[in-house]
Amino acid sequence: MKLGKRLAQISDLVSNDYAHIWDCCCDHGLLGANLLDKDLDAKIHFVDIVPHLIDALEAKLTQFYAHKQAQWQTYCQDVAALPLSQYSGKHLVIIAGVGGDLCSTFVQNMLRQNPNTPIDFILCPVHHLYTLRQTLHSQSLTLKNELLVNENKRSYELIHVSTDKTEGYSIHAVGERIWCYRNKQEYEIAKHYLNKTINHYLRISQGSANVTKTLAAYQNIQLRPIK
Repeated sequence: MKLGKRLAQISDLVSNDYAHIWDCCCDHGLLGANLLDKDLDAKIHFVDIVPHLIDALEAKLTQFYAHKQAQWQTYCQDVAALPLSQYSGKHLVIIAGVGGDLCSTFVQNMLRQNPNTPIDFILCPVHHLYTLRQTLHSQSLTLKNELLVNENKRSYELIHVSTDKTEGYSIHAVGERIWCYRNKQEYEIAKHYLNKTINHYLRISQGSANVTKTLAAYQNIQLRPIK
């Protein structure tokens, strides 16, 4: 099955640098199956907490990927308790489709439970990006890439970070590269997403003063062309 723009962009970010790739909150497993099709060296781990989804996914993987049985495994469990330390090598953990708060909790738990394990994360939450970025910065992760993807008239931030301090950049509270554009279409997508985000915090600020700093940070963003 063809991936949507968001999952396709995540797939494009995945290199062949990993021993293990964890497709978390995998739902029907479309992303992980796509990665299996790319014949990467990594083992693909499918994780979801919903039993019937994992049961159905395992049946499909057994049917269509029996020839690659050693390259995949399914788990019905909480993402916060992934058994990363049981496997050697570099890990990529992909988390998409959940809120930024929950995503932050997952990342913090994994880092706390696996302090000496090399881990990259590709994160694509549905909201609370400011909270997530604060968490990533506080955990001293470095930024490898960040993208803005538009799918079904909704924009998503893709954030690729690493525990490797020798590569990447500092993580900005509201992002930097996602506000750069190469053409009119990218400009319109970034502009719409920025205005929507500002309006969201404007509404919240009417009932709380706690978002004043966040609102100001987004209001100060300037869209920039890539030269």
